[in-house]
Amino acid sequence: MPESKLVQDIYAVVADDFTAVDKCINIQLTSQVPLVTKIAEYIVQAGGKRLRPLLVLLAARACGYQGEQQISLAAIIEFLHTATLLHDDVVDTSDLRRGKSTANAKWGNAPSVLVGDFLYSRAFQMMVQLGHMGIMDTLSSATNVIAEGEVMQLMRIRDANTSETDYMQVIHGKTAMLFEASTHTAAQLAGSDPEVCESLRRFGCHLGMAFQLVDDVLDYQGDTKAMGKNIGDDLAEGKPTLPLIYTIQTGSPEAALRVRQAIQKPAQVNIEEIIAIITQSGALDYTLEKASEQQKLATDALAILPPSLYKTALLNLATFAIKRSY
Repeated sequence: MPESKLVQDIYAVVADDFTAVDKCINIQLTSQVPLVTKIAEYIVQAGGKRLRPLLVLLAARACGYQGEQQISLAAIIEFLHTATLLHDDVVDTSDLRRGKSTANAKWGNAPSVLVGDFLYSRAFQMMVQLGHMGIMDTLSSATNVIAEGEVMQLMRIRDANTSETDYMQVIHGKTAMLFEASTHTAAQLAGSDPEVCESLRRFGCHLGMAFQLVDDVLDYQGDTKAMGKNIGDDLAEGKPTLPLIYTIQTGSPEAALRVRQAIQKPAQVNIEEIIAIITQSGALDYTLEKASEQQKLATDALAILPPSLYKTALLNLATFAIKRSY
């Protein structure tokens, strides 16, 4: 099945719920301070796949949930994600996201950070309104882990000695944790038993890891227009991702040296040379193998659920995670 058709079919399963989530987001973005509303609307409406709210909607329904609170939960998750994007772009001094100027490039760092704070606080207001202590516990813990993941990543910038284990810990915090929280809280909302909640938590975790590992590969061979960012952006920021780590550990001494130098002095990088080196070392294939391992773990975690359109959509999403080109 073509990639775009697969994605369309996944979203179609919860199309009505998605419309309701968009409406909820627009209502909750309102602030008495016009600049807050303006920046928040700009970043939320900038596009993107909205995978995390999609996961909430699919997982809740796959667990048999029949209510309407998954709409608010999905919006909460999107606000948490958007807040991290605003803060990340300031930290990374990024000027392009999803093919558009970042909020910090458009309005400056201070407004971007503060609007990120607004989105965090609005998300927690909405959590209180949900009135589900288990969900509040999961999401408050998740936001802590996400913040720690971002700090760990910052500590690893330009660090050519970063190990694969270190890196896996970083991406679990900065990326996989919110995927994990999305599916876990959806199961909690559905009132699922602890075994099902744990299985959905693991599904989200492994899916998030798979997505990030594929992102690492696409940073070197993706479609710039489709991704909305430039090839080699991670390396330009001095981030030692898995393809680079693998090349340092297993490549020839010459290849390892060039990659080390690229991480330590990204401003002097010849990206075409680095792409050739990591491709020849087998690092991209290795990273995709690791992503496939995570995808299988995610798929296995769903065995506990009964058959449904929603479970099928989650399985298809896991397939998309490792087959995508953007």
